[in-house]
Amino acid sequence: MIRKIIKIDETQCDGCGLCARACQEGAIVITDGKARLVREDYCDGLGNCLPACPTGAITFEEREAAEYDEKAVKRNIAVKHTETLCGDSQAGDSPCGCPGARAQTIEPGGAAVTAPAEAAGELRQWPVQIKLVPVCAPFYENADLLIAADCAAYARGNFHAEFMRNKITLIGCPKLDNADYSEKLTEIIKQNNIKSVTVVRMAVPCCGGIEYFAAQALKNAGKTIPCRVVTLGIKGEIEKE
Repeated sequence: MIRKIIKIDETQCDGCGLCARACQEGAIVITDGKARLVREDYCDGLGNCLPACPTGAITFEEREAAEYDEKAVKRNIAVKHTETLCGDSQAGDSPCGCPGARAQTIEPGGAAVTAPAEAAGELRQWPVQIKLVPVCAPFYENADLLIAADCAAYARGNFHAEFMRNKITLIGCPKLDNADYSEKLTEIIKQNNIKSVTVVRMAVPCCGGIEYFAAQALKNAGKTIPCRVVTLGIKGEIEKE
């Protein structure tokens, strides 16, 4: 059938992933650093992804395309919802709970019991992935929160001492996770007594998502909390602060 559907100009796409997160139906995914329409029957032609695109790579066109399948979209949403619940649950709380995702506090120096002092890290809690951390946990009380791109610790050698020390660390990659972190981060900030937020991102364009979601979370939580954003170059240098 001939109908209105989105068109993505890959030459203008920077792979930031914001369009994929704006598409609630799951019609867009990021593949090889570019946004692509992977399911025509998931695209409703309403264009929620258009205003999310910072480069103007997405437009409408009328062409032969598969009919929008609302039932298939609902099934897809239900599957994603289940995956989210499983990712957020603690072991023992649900059938899909993972023992490795159980929330726990790590005492300072605990990692150095059987290791040389120089090997001791600054991680204060587990888990650390944004998709896995619980919304509420004792370690959030009066916490300074670090929200970091997961590449950052590999780029900057002194990352633990410089950024993680005395902070609760949450890491993620908006591009690889293909996830909107803002809702979960909003609830973490809203439901806990967070003292400050530090965001550490890489200078690459797709990493802008983690800064964007942190800013949205602070705004949506309705709290006035000091926020610092640090941008690292791929060699680990601080490019902007």
